[in-house]
Amino acid sequence: MGDFGGHAASGIAFLVLGLWHLFNHIKLHLLQPNSYTSSPWFPISKIRYIELFLIIIFSSIFISTELFIGHERYQPFDPDGSISSSRLHNFEHTVITITFVVYAAFAILLDKTAAKAQYGLTQFLGALAFAQQLLLFHLHSTDHIGVEGQYHLLLQIIIVVSLATTLMGIGMPKSFMLSFVRSLSIFSQGAWFILLGYMLYTPELIPKGCFLHLEEGRRVVRCSNHKALHRAKSLVNLQFSWFLVSIAIFAVTFYLVLAKIYGNKVEYFTLHEEELEDEADDVELSPKKSKTEDSKVFVHMGSCN
Repeated sequence: MGDFGGHAASGIAFLVLGLWHLFNHIKLHLLQPNSYTSSPWFPISKIRYIELFLIIIFSSIFISTELFIGHERYQPFDPDGSISSSRLHNFEHTVITITFVVYAAFAILLDKTAAKAQYGLTQFLGALAFAQQLLLFHLHSTDHIGVEGQYHLLLQIIIVVSLATTLMGIGMPKSFMLSFVRSLSIFSQGAWFILLGYMLYTPELIPKGCFLHLEEGRRVVRCSNHKALHRAKSLVNLQFSWFLVSIAIFAVTFYLVLAKIYGNKVEYFTLHEEELEDEADDVELSPKKSKTEDSKVFVHMGSCN
């Protein structure tokens, strides 16, 4: 992931996954505001596990490119069997990706076995993947003090949100806002990855006083002096601030658009037994109602178009 292509590919994966979850959570809540329950992943009728299959497939391709494809010996180790210091970041990215594969694989298994703790365990595995991601980006073997390090530092803020909302979702599955923020944070990870790759590996966009330098087989941004480095980091902070505002505008706008499409749909739900008994008492006093009308009672929760 040490170039624009790697960051863009990872970014697109997170971006699409976050947008998919955001769309489905908003739609589900608009259609079922009173009975909404969060879902860690969303099945499709024709291919139930398509989301999880795609996570596994994309992750496998990513692991292959990190460890094997595009390298001189097509294997990640030195001749003596050790891991070169120039390849440590590849192994770190691989470990993160493997954790997402474990999440997707066990999500399928838990669904197939209809485990009683399916929701909680799936959320736990998702939280573990984000925790792994946070740990390895925080302890990343690449630059911690340069411009790239500043981008990674701000990325960790987004990952913390993904981790926290996933853990909180275990105990609060009916909270729409938790699902909304979690989905938006996954989407934001993808958008920030793409922005990071674009800003770090486009020579014309390198901050004044800084330049691209080849180190241990990968290009990194270096600055000529402390003042240039401080200015570059400040620009990254400004970018993140603008990024947050843009994400907020997008999220609320996206919700309003979907609310206009799905917000006027009607939701019906069956009355509880106590309410049915009360209704039955009323029916006894009104002989004009038929038996068919007595058998089922529904409450209208919206307005028909």
